[in-house]
Amino acid sequence: MLTLRDRDLRGPTKTGWLDSKHSFSFGQYYDPEHMGFGPLRVINEDWVIPGGGFPTHPHQNMEILTYVLEGAVAHKDSMGNGSTIRPGEIQMMSAGSGVTHSEFNHSDRDTLHLLQIWLMPNVTQTQPGYQQRKIDPGKVQGKFGLLASPDGDGDSLVIKQDARVLLGKFAAASPYRFEPEAGRRYWVQLAKGIAQVNGLPMRAGDGLAVTGEKTLEIENETDTEILLFDLP
Repeated sequence: MLTLRDRDLRGPTKTGWLDSKHSFSFGQYYDPEHMGFGPLRVINEDWVIPGGGFPTHPHQNMEILTYVLEGAVAHKDSMGNGSTIRPGEIQMMSAGSGVTHSEFNHSDRDTLHLLQIWLMPNVTQTQPGYQQRKIDPGKVQGKFGLLASPDGDGDSLVIKQDARVLLGKFAAASPYRFEPEAGRRYWVQLAKGIAQVNGLPMRAGDGLAVTGEKTLEIENETDTEILLFDLP
């Protein structure tokens, strides 16, 4: 079964410095029909104006991934980490028993465009942790490459959940076939471009819940970036 989460039906948050679209209930946006998908709890697509950002705030018992589409985000946290995340990198913060952090766009001219992704851990009250990796283009070009996994396979980020996060970058007019594992559920998030998945049209910002499908036939109408979540 395929269930489309249309980008235009996502919940909004708009402030002076932030324009955000929520695939699932988040903050003041609440929809009992969209509370998450398995342990995948949050996918927020954020646009942050130059000089704007999230001031220091707390988290607990959540695996938080940041995937930057345009611009750069400056990260600081109570574990002593300070870093910058740019396109071509993936960052994850395990909030565990508790952590505070801030995320800012320090550019004076460029908008920051990113995806903020939260997954619920399968163990709680653990030691907080921070990880960041550059994404090897050879692992994701024309195929899905592993970004995060429970065991850190292939130098992926280690996530405290029976989940795998994959990324594929595909050229226009290049079809791709993916075979889901029986008994698993999948979420497809189109980060860039236009594609069809099993004949269903998708645009950047659209999400797709996948259950019980034997194959996924992806037709890339333009160059695309696709995040794939393999979930219990």
